[in-house]
This record gives sequence, C-alpha cells and structure tokens, in this order.
Amino acid sequence: MALRFASFCSKNCVLLCLVIFTYGASSDVDTVKEKTLAMIKPDGVDGKYVDAIKKIILDSGFSITQEIEHQLDEDTVKRFYVEHASKSFFSNLVQYMTSGPVRIMILEKENAIADWRALIGPTDAKKAKMTHPESVRALCGLSSERNCVHGSDSPQSAAREISLFFEKSSPGEVSAVS
Repeated sequence: MALRFASFCSKNCVLLCLVIFTYGASSDVDTVKEKTLAMIKPDGVDGKYVDAIKKIILDSGFSITQEIEHQLDEDTVKRFYVEHASKSFFSNLVQYMTSGPVRIMILEKENAIADWRALIGPTDAKKAKMTHPESVRALCGLSSERNCVHGSDSPQSAAREISLFFEKSSPGEVSAVS
C-alpha cells in the first residue's frame, strides 16, 4: 500500500508540476512598461508637427501618460542638456531650445526608450532623411541641431529628464512641475 501511494504521489506530483509550469508560462503576465521622455522641440511646435508626431506615437503603441507645452528658460535647458555643456555647439543649442515653446510628453510601453529612439531616427535630420526616411526626424527635422524631437537615451536619463518637468504625486503618478 505504501509503495502504491508513493508511486501515485510521484506521478501526480510530476503532472501537477507540469501543469503549473505550463499554465504559468503561458498565462498573461503583466509586462513591465517603461517610461521615457519625448520632447517636440521649437521647430516641431512652430512647424505645426505636434499632431502628426502624436499620431505616430500613438500608432506605434505608446501611451502618452503626461503632456505639457512649456517655454524653456536658459537654466532649464542647461540642466536638461548638462552632458553637452563642454561641447562647441552648446550655446547654439541653448539659444535654439529657448527660441519657442516645446511639447514635453511621458511615453509608456514595453521597451519605450529603445522603441522611441528607433522611431525618431538618427540625431542628424539630414542623415535621417537618407537612411531612415520614415523616422520622425526625417519628417520634420532640418539638421543635427534642429532635429525636431528629443528622446531619452537610457533609463537613468529618462528618470532624470522626467523629474525636470514632472513631479511624482504618488507611486506611479506624475504631474507637471510649474
């Protein structure tokens, strides 16, 4: 009797483990959604590209969880582009980014950072027109400086950039910084 019970348990235990593994592996597990910052720069806002870019964003499976239009000041631009502070183009970048309003959005989806970067294309809009003609920068960018949009390049950059324009209200929520 003990031998039969042991045999029954070992067979059913394996079956139970197999069932749990199979159903666990195929069940809908919540995917981790990533956040990134997307910015439509002054040339994109002035050129009336906001609606077209937002359509591309939404059609590509992103959610826009927060959005503001904002006139950047010099101090904010310098903090936003701190990694470029020692580069020769920095003063022109600051002047350009303060030349008109920008549209700032938090985008969310699985692999948001990499997917948004792929969607916007190369930094140089002229290169984008040649190598990535369907990219956002090919659509509305003019040059490497006036390239219409910004996208965070890493999770750390995304968190830092989002915190410059949006504050956390409660876990998982953000609101615009005034």
